[in-house]
Amino acid sequence: MNSTPRTRTSWWPVTLRTPRLTLRPVIAEDLPPIERLWRDEDVRRYLGGPVEESKIVTRRARLAGTPGVFTIAGPGTDEVLGLVTIDPWSAREGTEVSYLLLPEHWGRGVGREAVGAAVDWALRSVPGTAQVVAVTQATNRMSRRLLEGIGMQLVDRIVEYGEQQTVYRRPAVPAPAAGGGPA
Repeated sequence: MNSTPRTRTSWWPVTLRTPRLTLRPVIAEDLPPIERLWRDEDVRRYLGGPVEESKIVTRRARLAGTPGVFTIAGPGTDEVLGLVTIDPWSAREGTEVSYLLLPEHWGRGVGREAVGAAVDWALRSVPGTAQVVAVTQATNRMSRRLLEGIGMQLVDRIVEYGEQQTVYRRPAVPAPAAGGGPA
């Protein structure tokens, strides 16, 4: 996680709802399952392994209320299923989306629904967002399928952290021109 500014923005806080999920700002009560995301070897397989305990302490102190960081919660519950982050301050060429999901929720469409909703929202609502980018390891087939399933397109391959990475992008769809279609 980068050093996202904690200042209040015109676009945050916000809560998003999908047919099965609620995406809402992180609160202190979410931290135990979120810490599980940071420690889980399967979740962190393509992210360099579990986060060091000293870094977890720092993340814990800064995460609640951070603009763009959503807890993925189950329908009508506060059960934490994962995290989605929308980062308009990313060093990448666009607003960056990243996500983590607890393993017991993999393969159920939860990630696709949550990440798709967050990307749609960012493209509509986060100022300066002309496109959303995502980077995942080339060998992370589940993540690549998720990104492709929400309309992101593979645009580059790079090496970071000693591993082949794939870069995906989804541009904002321009608004129709005034006056309708062709003359």
